[in-house]
Amino acid sequence: MDSGVQRSAFNKRSMSPYFETIKSFGDVPVTSEGVDTKCFLEALDGIVMMIDLFASRTFGYLQADIIKNINVVRNWYQSHENTSSTLETLIEGEVRLDPTSIKRKDSARASLVRLVRGVSLLSQALQHMQKDKSAELRVCFRKSYDLVMRDHHSFITRSLVHVAFFALPHRHYFYNKIAQGSSEERLNAEMDRWVEGANLIVKRISQFLADGGYGKV
Repeated sequence: MDSGVQRSAFNKRSMSPYFETIKSFGDVPVTSEGVDTKCFLEALDGIVMMIDLFASRTFGYLQADIIKNINVVRNWYQSHENTSSTLETLIEGEVRLDPTSIKRKDSARASLVRLVRGVSLLSQALQHMQKDKSAELRVCFRKSYDLVMRDHHSFITRSLVHVAFFALPHRHYFYNKIAQGSSEERLNAEMDRWVEGANLIVKRISQFLADGGYGKV
């Protein structure tokens, strides 16, 4: 590829909002059989990259934890691909092969619960931002955290998380980063589609986990 074509390709990418450059949760197939595992994991990889946009080392530990949980689920999926095409069958298959996994914190099931919880946190925070065009990131994430994760953490962890939220960038910085030069209308459309897809998956898997006694998001 010559330099002119390379520059053209780069410029085209730079004008696409961030949510078009990663696997959107809006593109993860959800059928009567369940949520596609491979595509869900690809969408989670996008969250890992999104954390880099927060421009703070404070969230390095969060990023590392997400990567760890993704790897646990992906390793199980790759070694049991025939029985793990959906998140639902992955959980059922692991519990069937290893009944102790229902209680273990290092199981693919447990990692998946934590990941779905994280998706819920992020999607609700972004939803708050979309509804309140003046709200700062730290306010939106604090509201989402208190709703989704607060009860799953100790007092010390909750205190550390709330302090970490102050390291989040200002709203305009974050939006400029994820817009990547694109229009506000295009960015909002892609973000809304990402949030809508994420919320659909969270709701479905939360119900599946509760009904099967597999855990709670």
